Amino acid sequence: MTKSNQQLQKVVQQFSDQPILVVGDLMLDRYVWGRVERISPEAPVPVVEVVKETVHLGGAANVACNLAVLKARPLLVGVVGGDEAGDRLVEELHRQEISSEGIVRDKGRSTTIKTRIIAHNQQVCRTDREDKTPLSQGTVDQIRSAYQPLLEQAKGMIISDYAKGACSAPLVVDLIQEARQAKKFLAVDPKAGDFSVYRGASIVTPNKKEAVRASGVEIVDEASFIQAGEKLLEVTASDYLLITRGEEGMTLFDGKEHSHIPTVAREVFDVSGAGDTVIASLTLAVAAGASIRDAAILANHAAGVAVGKLGTAAATGEEILSSIG
Repeated sequence: MTKSNQQLQKVVQQFSDQPILVVGDLMLDRYVWGRVERISPEAPVPVVEVVKETVHLGGAANVACNLAVLKARPLLVGVVGGDEAGDRLVEELHRQEISSEGIVRDKGRSTTIKTRIIAHNQQVCRTDREDKTPLSQGTVDQIRSAYQPLLEQAKGMIISDYAKGACSAPLVVDLIQEARQAKKFLAVDPKAGDFSVYRGASIVTPNKKEAVRASGVEIVDEASFIQAGEKLLEVTASDYLLITRGEEGMTLFDGKEHSHIPTVAREVFDVSGAGDTVIASLTLAVAAGASIRDAAILANHAAGVAVGKLGTAAATGEEILSSIG
C-alpha cells in the first residue's frame, strides 16, 4: 500500500461523528420497480407491470443520508410541504437516524417528489412533482432560525442547491458570509444559472453540463474545459472549484493550477445522486483533516462506488476503503 493510500485510509477512519451542516432542497425519491413484457396497444410505449415501490431520500436529504452512511452526524436544514410526501420524507429521515430538528414545514407548499420507473434494471421514465416558487419571507426566516444554532458545532457546511426554491440568493449569500466569519469550510453543489451568487464559498462542485451553462464556454476539448473552469473560479471567487466529469473523472482548480483525478468506477449502473455522494464525502474528508486534493480523491472513490449501484445510493466507509485498496 502506498503512503498516499495510507493517508486516505486514516482520513476515512476519522469520519465518525463529524458534525456537518447541510442546507438545501429536500426531495423524496420514489422508485417503481417492474418488468416489461409487452407494448401498449394504445401507444408505442412499454407496459410496466409493477412489482414493488420504494422511497429514498433525495436532494439535500440524500446528502445527509450519504453523511449518515459514512457514520458522520448530518445537521440537516430544509423545507417540506404540509403533505403526505413531507410526512414520508421525515419518517425516512428518522429511519436513517437523521435528526429532523432543522426541517421547516410549509403547509402551502408541495414536497418535491421524483418518481423513477425501473424495469429490468433500466430507467424507463421519470416524473417530477415540484414547487419551484420562491419561499415566503416567513419560511426563509424559519430556515435561518433553524441553521444558525447549528453553525457553531458544525465542522463543515454544505449548500445543496437543486433550484427548487430553498436556496434563495439572499439566503445563500448570508450562509457563505457566516461560514467565512466562523472560518468554516463550505461546499456548494450548484444549480443557479449565475454562479456569482456562490461568491466566497470554499469550493463549488458543478458537473460538466452545469459548468458549460454557467461559464458560457462550450467545452469541446481540454483547452476549452480549462477555460471554463478558470472562468468559473474567477466568477465564484471560491478557494477551489471541482468539476465532475462522469466517466472522465473530475478536475480540481485552485487558482494556480488544475489537477485531473481519473475515474475509479468499474461499472456504471446509475448516476442518480452521484453529485450528492461527491459533496458529502469531500466535505466530510476536509472536516476529518484531509487536504483538498486528498478529499477530492476520496470523493472520487466514493462516487465510483455509488454509481455501481442501481438507484440513489451511498458509499460506506468500508466500500471506500476497499476501493482505495
